[in-house]
Formats: sequence, structure tokens, C-alpha cells
Amino acid sequence: MREYTDRIRDIAKRLLEEGTVDVFIGYRQGTVPLMNEPVLVNDPGKVDVLYWDCNCGLNLCNYLTGRTDRIGILANGCNSRNIVTHIVENQIKREQLHIVGVPCTGMIDHRAVRRAAGEKEILEFEQHGDSFTVKGKGFEKTFQVRDTLRDNCRRCLHRNPVISDEMVADEVDEQQGIDPYEDVKEIEEMGSDEKWAYFSRLIAPCTRCYACRNACPLCYCPTCFVDESRPQWVGKSVDPVDTMTFHLLRAYHCAGRCTDCGACERVCPVDIPVRKFTSKLNKDALDLFNWEAGLNLDVRPALDVYKVDDYNDFVR
Repeated sequence: MREYTDRIRDIAKRLLEEGTVDVFIGYRQGTVPLMNEPVLVNDPGKVDVLYWDCNCGLNLCNYLTGRTDRIGILANGCNSRNIVTHIVENQIKREQLHIVGVPCTGMIDHRAVRRAAGEKEILEFEQHGDSFTVKGKGFEKTFQVRDTLRDNCRRCLHRNPVISDEMVADEVDEQQGIDPYEDVKEIEEMGSDEKWAYFSRLIAPCTRCYACRNACPLCYCPTCFVDESRPQWVGKSVDPVDTMTFHLLRAYHCAGRCTDCGACERVCPVDIPVRKFTSKLNKDALDLFNWEAGLNLDVRPALDVYKVDDYNDFVR
């Protein structure tokens, strides 16, 4: 995606030189292949560090919360929806932002690539449009991007930014005929005991490192509930009850807010598909309230609205 990278650098340099923004938030190549990382650039002479390819999977909105300066920021579909959520939830002001939209056809699953490479150490990565090549000691393999996409990217229905001030390139076609909740429906058909057993097995490897929480652009409470001591809502151990409590409460905090960006799964060191929790809540928000997070600046979130004609019996 050399053309995207060049365009991003040109835009960032112009914005910084003209004084339109004080800082530009984007991605740079990571210290190891397949793991690009966020970067903040405030010097127009250093924009060459900016980079874009199919490894830009972390959500940049973590770096917006509470800022008071003028910010340029890259935004693909899920990043842009989180920007909308940040604005609606008063974490940042729209007038502070210059949003540079990036049409996105998906990010690759670095774990799937490593498995396909026989778990050998990957020392080089290079993308060539719709394909990429990885190299290591004694091997070289080429893959199609579409064959190694992350699960959330395979199911994504919002590949283009929902909000932007300028675009890096023309919009791409949105995916059609995809049921983003096919896996959720399979779990919904299970009995109660079967569901509990399923989710207990799912989180069994969890070490409570909180990487999923730290990578989530929605987790910006001043003090997380897991760190509260008065009262202590959840224990500090890896006891199954404490672990399940953490995952359930974290998921419910994201109800009606999650954009399914997949950052939580990308950073999990033990490869837990934690989106199984939030995907169910996203489906419920759509089914019950016809709501998808981060699509409109002018509409309040589903759980932030009271309607006198709400169909639930508990409303009086």
C-alpha cells in the first residue's frame, strides 16, 4: 500500500506545516513484522515514520481521550466510528479534529499468518496490493490478504469512514450478503448450561493481564472497576469466578458502544476470542433498538435514550 503511505505522509506534512493541527496520529512499522504500532508526530520533518499496510489493527482513538490540542488522525471504518463515539460521549470535540479517512479492505490476522508459516520466525513482511510476502530463515511465502483477514474484518459492513475531513483515496465497495452475527446465532441456540460451559472454556486461558481492556478505545473510565478497592467489585486472582466477572462486566460496559474494531482480540497474548461477548451485545442492540454504534454524531446511543413508549414492561 505504498500509495496510501505516500499520501498519508503528504497530508500529515501539510497539516503540520500549515498549523492546522498540533499533532498527527497514525501508524508506523513495528519493531517486529506484522505488528504496526500507533505513533504521534508533531514535527513535519518526521512524517516519514508514518506507514500504512494491512497490519494497522490497533485503534487510534485510545490517544484522543481528554486531549485539548488540535489533532490530525487517520480513520478507517472502525476508527471513524469510535471517533464519533468519543465526540458523542464528550471525550473530544469535533472542532479539535482533522480526520483523514482511509478506505479499508481489512487487516490480516498475524496469528493465522504465523500458523500458515509453520510457526517459523517471520523476519520480513511486504505487501503488494492484494497480496503479501513473509520471509524468514530458509523460507518465503506469499498469501492473499483476503485469505488471512481477521474475523471482524471478514464480517465488517462499514469499511469506509463514516466521518472525515479529507480522504486518502476513493471509497471502496462495502461487503454485501454477509451475516456479521452468524456465530452469535449458533451460541444463542445452545441451552443455558451449554452456554455457560462454552464461555467458561473460552476464558479458561485468561491470565487477567487486562490487555483487552487497555487496547479498547471505549475503556476510559478514570478508575476501572477491576482496580476499585472500596468497594472491591472483583477479586485480583485468576479464579474462574473473578475472571468471568471481569469479562462479563467489561462487555456490558461496551454495550451499545462497541464498533467491533477487534483491538481486544489482536492484543490478547493467549488468543482468546473475547469478541464473542461484545458481538452478542452488538446483535442485541441492533435487534432491540435498531442501533449500531458510531454511525451518527446527531443521535444519542441506544442506552442513553428514554422513550415513554418503550415496549418493556418495567418502564412506567
